Amino acid sequence: MKWLAKWRLVYLIAVLALFLTGCGEPYLSTLKPAGEAAKMEYDLMKLSTLIMVGVILVVTIIFVIVLVRFRRKDDRIPKQVEGSHALEIIWTVIPILLLIILAIPTIMTTFKLADVSAMDKKGTKALVVNVRSHLYWWDFEYPGLGIVTSQELVVPTNEKVYFNLKSLDVKHSFWIPAIGGKMDTNPDNINKFWLEFDNKKANEAGNLFYGKCAELCGPSHGLMDFKVKAISRDKFNAWVADMKKVKKAQLAVSASAQEGQAIFSKSCIGCHAVTPMNTTPMTAHLAPNLSNFGERSRVAGILPHTKEAIKDWIRNPEKYKPGNHMTGKYPKMSEDQLNALADYLMGLKVQQ
Repeated sequence: MKWLAKWRLVYLIAVLALFLTGCGEPYLSTLKPAGEAAKMEYDLMKLSTLIMVGVILVVTIIFVIVLVRFRRKDDRIPKQVEGSHALEIIWTVIPILLLIILAIPTIMTTFKLADVSAMDKKGTKALVVNVRSHLYWWDFEYPGLGIVTSQELVVPTNEKVYFNLKSLDVKHSFWIPAIGGKMDTNPDNINKFWLEFDNKKANEAGNLFYGKCAELCGPSHGLMDFKVKAISRDKFNAWVADMKKVKKAQLAVSASAQEGQAIFSKSCIGCHAVTPMNTTPMTAHLAPNLSNFGERSRVAGILPHTKEAIKDWIRNPEKYKPGNHMTGKYPKMSEDQLNALADYLMGLKVQQ
């Protein structure tokens, strides 16, 4: 009876897992599409699942009927039947028809998702973002606007946003689950694709989505997150205008922040930029751009955006993201220095 109790537990866990697969927040779930690309992919998932479940049901029903109706009742050898042209035609034609039903929308969707011709046209007005992946953070460059951000991607809703994807170290994969399927970022070539963010769905999600690295890239792969702010075109234009106003490093206001700025200029400026304007080639970006750090929702993409979290991260980044490139790149700091540096970083805001 012990084995029976164990199997009951297995069945219970399986049923719970089945229900949990339908759970998900609107800013993170592939089952709650919030963009055109995600909607097309979701429709393909539903179609393929319907076909597979239908085949399983038909086969199961036939199996049960044969098992019950033709089960052996005595020792007589049943009549031997050799082949049936009608049945052979049926079980050959039906799978072909099912494959055609699945293949046509799949091919049409694939070609539509791969169409990035608009971004390659001379003088295009389409919004293009150059995505650069690093161990373990993200850069987002807006070449038509001259702006660079890190860890937080800002995009307008209800229009296609085109992406150039490249890695500056190992292979990663750019994925915003609620908006569309993943695309690899490779060191040797540039991949291109587009996404569209639905304004209504974005409002339901609080205008915030989560992005992930979907390719195993190292010990902190699971912590390589980024945030996506999807806002209306008017708000996006206002954000761009505010970013363009910051053409040089922001000046600290309080005495503590001024002390922190001095520490930053001595220990951190060699890797981090504090202006959103693109003044250096992407390959020279060694660490995230911090120009709007005070407006972010996370520290290092994973910690709460608080002064204490900043200090914890600076004290020991290896504790939170093993294998990162920040560990050991700066001298140890006293508590007063950490407080001053945190005050300076929290004051870096583009939109006041």
